[in-house]
Amino acid sequence: MTVEPAVQTKYARLVDLLRAMARVVVAFSGGVDSTFLARAAREAVGERALLVTADSETYPARELAEAQSLASLLGMRHVVVQTRELDNPDYARNPSDRCFFCKEELFTRLAPIAAHESDGVVVYGAVMDDLGDHRPGMRAAQERGVRAPLIEAGLWKAEIRALSRSFDLPTWDKPSFACLSSRFQYGDEITAAKLRRVDAAEEIVRAQGFRQFRVRHHERLARLEIAADEMPRLWEDDRHATILRKLRELGYVYVTVDLAGFQSGSANLLLPGRGRA
Repeated sequence: MTVEPAVQTKYARLVDLLRAMARVVVAFSGGVDSTFLARAAREAVGERALLVTADSETYPARELAEAQSLASLLGMRHVVVQTRELDNPDYARNPSDRCFFCKEELFTRLAPIAAHESDGVVVYGAVMDDLGDHRPGMRAAQERGVRAPLIEAGLWKAEIRALSRSFDLPTWDKPSFACLSSRFQYGDEITAAKLRRVDAAEEIVRAQGFRQFRVRHHERLARLEIAADEMPRLWEDDRHATILRKLRELGYVYVTVDLAGFQSGSANLLLPGRGRA
């Protein structure tokens, strides 16, 4: 795939930024952005790059297995650390700045690892698109001195996907993913049991062949956000009936389909100043 020269220039800038850090510790979720950042780090500093994945109740086992597989594919050093977001009541009560406490926990865990890596620089996969959204986790990064090289290089998500495809990274077209806590409305308490239910619900929808979707948790009600181009398939081959039956088996009484389709960060629509149709 041909990549625009301007985008290639941005990638060269990214590699230069990482090379100047000498040693890097990549917060690695296995998503589009962190996998691309990992690949760039490998090119920039080779064995002096370490990938670290945080495992917790908010991170599906399927995603952890995929992150481990990707790290192996990249041929990079990889460690998994346990994070305990739910132990923090400020996180569990699910305020609108919940992501701050999540990233604070993550970066606190990464700091001693970076110190052990000869004072490696901790980096994470925030991109230019994130600057126009509600991202309290970015404040935690700034306070902890964690860098966002993809933003520093001026890279947007679409450019990262294009570059990833040119590098034959299997994540180039991976659907957007966010931690399971994002399935809850701000102010609704997050518990391990609720997270397990949402995870199981999404596995049910995924088993029906859907790729870009969310199951939003509203206590007894599950609200399905499905990408507009995939939504017609919901009514084919009794997929809707299968999903309804299995989600009710999980404890949901009502199962609805959001007519707006898939919306990344849809909980932010309730924040002050956010327009709603």
